[in-house]
Amino acid sequence: MKKIDGCELINEFDLEKAQNSIGEVISIQACVHKVRQMSGFAFVVLRTARYLIQSVYSPENCADDISDVKEGCYITITGEVKKDDRAFNGIEIVLKSVKMLSKPDYDYPLHVSHKKLGCSLDINLDMRSVALRNPYERAIFKLQEGIVYGFEQFMKNNSFTRIHTPKIVAQGAEGGANIFHLEYFNKPAFLNQSPQFYKQTCVAFFNRVYEIAPVYRAERHATSRHLNEYIGLDFEMGFIDSMYDVMNMETAMLKYVMEYIKENYAPELAILNANIPEINEIPSVTFLEAMDILRGKGAKNKFDLEPEDEVFLCEYAKKEFNSDFIFVTHFPAAKRPFYAMNDREDPRLALSFDLLFRGLEITTGGQRIHDYNEQVSKMQEMGMDIAEFPTYLDIHKYGMPPHGGLGIGLERFLMKLLELI
Repeated sequence: MKKIDGCELINEFDLEKAQNSIGEVISIQACVHKVRQMSGFAFVVLRTARYLIQSVYSPENCADDISDVKEGCYITITGEVKKDDRAFNGIEIVLKSVKMLSKPDYDYPLHVSHKKLGCSLDINLDMRSVALRNPYERAIFKLQEGIVYGFEQFMKNNSFTRIHTPKIVAQGAEGGANIFHLEYFNKPAFLNQSPQFYKQTCVAFFNRVYEIAPVYRAERHATSRHLNEYIGLDFEMGFIDSMYDVMNMETAMLKYVMEYIKENYAPELAILNANIPEINEIPSVTFLEAMDILRGKGAKNKFDLEPEDEVFLCEYAKKEFNSDFIFVTHFPAAKRPFYAMNDREDPRLALSFDLLFRGLEITTGGQRIHDYNEQVSKMQEMGMDIAEFPTYLDIHKYGMPPHGGLGIGLERFLMKLLELI
């Protein structure tokens, strides 16, 4: 442990230790978040990597000059810890020394010390290196970390192997126009739309796999529903009986993640005033049942859900089941990817599902085709040239267990979790 002036330097992970050090002298390295000059003393609010900590300066206790200390300065302070329930995190530090580490050449162009920045999105993004110093803005990304950690911990606890798949590929997993084209050493290539082919391949030897990685979609858009680059939380699992095994795994994972962030990210949840849903069971309706529910609302698309349909179905789930989530299953096979297994009872439908959350689809998943002849037949029916997919078809040719999986858009999930839009 590093020591300054004979005191242990309290780093970011030792806040609890600082709270248990009442009456002791500690040292902290942090950024000056705000200075409030009072009559004869000053409050210096410190911003660590996660927390705000209040310190108090007076010339009687601290001989160092703090006239140059302002927002954006990085300092080392030493002081005595006092209990104060009114202060951030229940403690206040009475300063004994202040040492300047660095100071900014310019004042912040944004109100970093305010509860919220209060600026437009364009300004927020243009000034991102400053905006993320605001505790509210920063807490969003900290909670994103919590979702990822919770997801990963659940995957590990349930015998999933983490994989890292290529992002420059020879074929798109889903086809269509929404794919970035590259020239790769004088050969055509693409940025991967999905780790689907690799996930399925790995099921053959790992049984259960997951990945947390970027996904690329070349979509021209100006909506809150799309990103050209996002983080996908993907998993694939073998030896399933049906797509409902995948849906049950996702339900269990979401329950785990919600509990994980409540336990480990309480400070961020408080800053963001987040409404974390309680998950018991997630209701499920088929696509045809969803169309019946939507019929009175004038559903326009007979083959997929429109944005307004997703909003209405979530309102329905909240009213009928008190659930923020709802699964929609058995979509028309013609609108699902070529690797989606068709329903044996009605081949017009695919064993595929979406998970809707607070008015937005956050997951697409389902059961995949594992039989070689069935996969070849479906690709040919969809007008695909199987000669272009030799490696993908090899996994079917040499045997696959019944399997399925899903992909979750991390940013979409977080956006709806925080009800940001």
